[in-house]
Amino acid sequence: MDKNMLAGLEGMPEEDKMRMASMIDQLQIRDSLKMYNSLVERCFTDCVDDFTRKSLKKQEETCVTRCAEKFLKHSMRVGMRFAELNQGAATPDN
Repeated sequence: MDKNMLAGLEGMPEEDKMRMASMIDQLQIRDSLKMYNSLVERCFTDCVDDFTRKSLKKQEETCVTRCAEKFLKHSMRVGMRFAELNQGAATPDN
């Protein structure tokens, strides 16, 4: 976890800081799992439509790969944009 996240908690007792850090870690893990599950569900639903074989067809495999790449690129871009906006909100306007 990023140390800057707890910088605003300097006046809190150490036990509360540790509890807060643990909660933040759990939330980050939960969000990562949600994103992964969303990726799997979306790409599977969009790309796999034939259950006659044990493995994916080449076309399905290509579709899943492209879908996953797009999903991850989109998630990274949204995260970067959110960080930019958050950074802009933290600086006072002149």
